[in-house]
Amino acid sequence: MQMHQLQAKSKRKKRIGRGGKKGTYSGKGLKGQKSRAGRKMVPAIRELIKKYPKLRGYRTQKSNSNIAVVNLADISKKFKESEVVNPKTLLEKGLIRRIKGRVPKVKILAKGKLDKKIKIENCKFSKKAEENVK
Repeated sequence: MQMHQLQAKSKRKKRIGRGGKKGTYSGKGLKGQKSRAGRKMVPAIRELIKKYPKLRGYRTQKSNSNIAVVNLADISKKFKESEVVNPKTLLEKGLIRRIKGRVPKVKILAKGKLDKKIKIENCKFSKKAEENVK
């Protein structure tokens, strides 16, 4: 028998990084804190995130964002005696704009004076504006 006639058994390649006894390092690299079991390395940004105020509820919105503001002086300029003032007429006269495609709620403030007798519907008033209208 000669050397070229010998048949040696092929040795299986060692499967590494799968956990258990025969794997080496199991995908964790070499030594150090990151390779140990039960490691706890907290991300630095977590502390910053915890400090931010939380917005509670589903799709929270600001309550005052859908209110249009009109002054008494503007109403007295645009409207005539005994006309009706409501959100739709204010929109037609160009004193307010639509908010998100809808006619907004209206709050009337006390800047200026109202000399005419005008009927006001579906509007909120500030305290001073309510005194001036009555």
